[in-house]
Amino acid sequence: MCAEYSRMNWDDVRVFLAVARQGQLLGAARSLGLNHATVARRLNALEQALGSTFFIRRTNGTELSGEGERFLIHAERMESAMLAAQEAAGADSQIAGTVRVGAPDGFGVAFLAPRLGRLTRRHPGLRVELVPVPRAFSLSRREADIAVAIERPREGRLVARKLTDYQLGLYAARDYLNERGVPASLEQLGEHQLVGYVEDLIFSPWLDYTGEFSRQWRSSLAISSAMGQAEAVRAGAGIGILHTYMAKGDERLVPILPEHKLTRSYWTVVHEDLRAIRRVALVSEFLSEIVAEARGYF
Repeated sequence: MCAEYSRMNWDDVRVFLAVARQGQLLGAARSLGLNHATVARRLNALEQALGSTFFIRRTNGTELSGEGERFLIHAERMESAMLAAQEAAGADSQIAGTVRVGAPDGFGVAFLAPRLGRLTRRHPGLRVELVPVPRAFSLSRREADIAVAIERPREGRLVARKLTDYQLGLYAARDYLNERGVPASLEQLGEHQLVGYVEDLIFSPWLDYTGEFSRQWRSSLAISSAMGQAEAVRAGAGIGILHTYMAKGDERLVPILPEHKLTRSYWTVVHEDLRAIRRVALVSEFLSEIVAEARGYF
């Protein structure tokens, strides 16, 4: 297939990448600002030029074939090379373009969101998209340019750097404790209303930490986001396991059994093909900068 690359049109490769990442022609058309027919035509042209079938078409979308999976690796390298070439052509110009950062909702909302404006003020041509949601991000499918992860990736062409450790502890609202009393031990947690995660939506085993406090943990209220859990605990719904940096300084929250804490870590993760892109590298460095400045915060 490599011998056929000279017959390819880069715009057709962009269409291929969009379809691969969206999983459907209509979604790809929307992301590219094209109509459905144009996307289908360009995709057919690419497959004909290379004599391959990259997608299995289904009624509810598309799925990469074996040939498509293999071509995806080369197409992403082409994309990265094109981005690097565009930056090299404008090497003397200001940093410009879009960088998408995917992050857990607690870190993304409570820590990143108030600080990213500092970066965009430094670089007016830079657009930062923050996606703070409780899920894992696929960098190979360009769901984000930079991911803040809660565990170091072990597979894939990814470059990871540790940002910081953080802690989690037990908290409850003052009003709740005035009504229900303060547990004197972890064993007494079973006598209380507990706030936790929706178990089947936990996207990493590192988030499955209720058992580290109590093997009999049964959530009366389960919420799939860290921010949602914190708000419920503040409102008196029960005892929850919260990020200490989110609870710190909040007079509505009282630490419970503070000698019992968990330590986890945040990592920045970038796809190997993107780490040399100036705007991506700049945002990654900025994340390390603001975390280093706020080391005591965590």
